[in-house]
Amino acid sequence: MASSACFNISQPIPIFPLLLLLLLTSTITPLHSSPTQTHATNQTFHPQQELNKLNMMRARLDNINKPALHTIQVTTPFQLYVLCFFTSSVSTINKTGVFLMQSPDGDLIDCVLSHLQPAFDHPKLNGQIPLDPPERPEGHKPPRTVTESFQLWSMNGENCPEGTVPIRRTTEEDMLRATSFQMFGRKVRRWVRRETSSDGHEHAVGYVTGDHYFGAKASINVWAPRVADQYEFSLSQMWVISGSFGDDLNTIEAGWQVSPELYGDNYPRFFTYWTSDAYQATGCYNLLCSGFVQTNNKIAIGAAISPTSSFDGGQFDISLLVWKDPKHGNWWLEFGSGVLVGYWPSFLFTHLQDHATMVQFGGEVVNSSPSGFHTTTEMGSGHFAGEGFGKASYFRNLQVVDWDNSLVPLSNLVVLADHPNCYDIQGGINTVWGNYFYYGGPGRNGRCP
Repeated sequence: MASSACFNISQPIPIFPLLLLLLLTSTITPLHSSPTQTHATNQTFHPQQELNKLNMMRARLDNINKPALHTIQVTTPFQLYVLCFFTSSVSTINKTGVFLMQSPDGDLIDCVLSHLQPAFDHPKLNGQIPLDPPERPEGHKPPRTVTESFQLWSMNGENCPEGTVPIRRTTEEDMLRATSFQMFGRKVRRWVRRETSSDGHEHAVGYVTGDHYFGAKASINVWAPRVADQYEFSLSQMWVISGSFGDDLNTIEAGWQVSPELYGDNYPRFFTYWTSDAYQATGCYNLLCSGFVQTNNKIAIGAAISPTSSFDGGQFDISLLVWKDPKHGNWWLEFGSGVLVGYWPSFLFTHLQDHATMVQFGGEVVNSSPSGFHTTTEMGSGHFAGEGFGKASYFRNLQVVDWDNSLVPLSNLVVLADHPNCYDIQGGINTVWGNYFYYGGPGRNGRCP
């Protein structure tokens, strides 16, 4: 057995005081700039303006991060370095004999009293408590066992106490990565209609339309696709949509994503999103604004998912169910094996107060066209649909919820890829997977310059 002697450095250097000192003593470019912007090397520095920005950013953080009853700390790679000297050969030791131990995902998870979570900042929820869950749609049969752990932060068996919800803490570093702190936690406005466009968002999706929909369900296998640029992302999700494709667009979204800008790493993370005005002024990711009401104390929205699928190896998928409670009209979310996460209150929406008119499933990436070429950011597994099971990404057992609160198979699934030479999709149906499709791709390749 190898023996070791280790020391650790567990306290980080606070970034905010250093940043403030830098701002006050030097002439710098703005804190936030998009990857396509260029700035003059010597811009005029306005101390009061920058201090105002910093104060607004700190106020935003105070609004997002609620007082915690308990915090579960996972030390980040930048906070913990363990130096170990082994007496026997270990393959993970580098040439200098130094072993670097990294944490699973580096998150701080705050256990916040349920009625103090960000949703209850909304005037229509102020002073209320989360609702009891409704009945699932008819035909939904979750597995008997619902205790599996599929997020890195909880794998040591530690969970938040009853009466609280786990919330991934937002840090100053998170906000400083954003193109602007005003847009932190929000998607850039874009059209959802799946047509080839030049807005940089590319999709490979299956969708149904032409009916009234009251929810959707699917199983998605989880990968860790390579994202080539901090300001790009790769995601796989469901969209529940209503309204026109103008300023009144309503969407509810859930799935997994790799977003270095939002999370600071390349782990696939469970996420939610909503908007009632086509991504203009309403909505946000996860719990970064008042909106989604979390009811579960074991799932942290925005936390990393584990395990993930491996090429030509084991496949790991998650089940997602979104449906409208016929009694109260709220849209509920179930994730995994029968575990309710929470709900979007009906009053957040206009058209979705009634029903959805379209449901979409699939992948999306941002292509920032670095150096004039297509990005190498991967969608799904990074392999094309034709490679099939174990290699390509998939959605399976696609269903919708009808007017009678029953899960029913899809009858008119359409599959579409914006740029099939970069990311493609192939649909099918069988008795085991029902409606399904494979999708994804590597981005830039010989056919996608």
